[in-house]
Amino acid sequence: MTATSPSTALVITRVPITHPDALRLIDEVQAFYVERYGSPDTAPIDERDFEDPRGQYFLGDLDGVAVASAAWRRSTVRALGTDATAEIKRMYVARSAQRRGLARRMLAHVEAAAAAAGIEALILETGAQQPEAIALYTSAGYEPVPAFGHYRDSELNRCFGRRL
Repeated sequence: MTATSPSTALVITRVPITHPDALRLIDEVQAFYVERYGSPDTAPIDERDFEDPRGQYFLGDLDGVAVASAAWRRSTVRALGTDATAEIKRMYVARSAQRRGLARRMLAHVEAAAAAAGIEALILETGAQQPEAIALYTSAGYEPVPAFGHYRDSELNRCFGRRL
């Protein structure tokens, strides 16, 4: 398989956010944030937000190795004409597995899982120094929404949402 070919072997499973592979990928994404922004993400995370009925956390495995993560948690933010919103969190693909379409597959899985739980719209925060993330979300139909969340007052904050 080449670095740009789509993977067909991605296996997505639901796990607790405290799963060892989840913690490893969270550490990797935090290191990425330090590279891009100079510091890790300091937004508060409550592990209970990723347990039913408040949310769900998923890992994507290739050949038995966790290389991607994505999650949703219920939100109190009204967006896109609904109060039934959830926030996408911890979207990440390990560098060794990037450019294979895995992020798009993880996003589609999170969207389907959230919709099955009654969520009508997904929202997310990303940053101006993550053009890859912005390109993914906009190409998947996400549109800018008013700033919210921990970084709402940052000039680097970029918020998006999509009706499901």
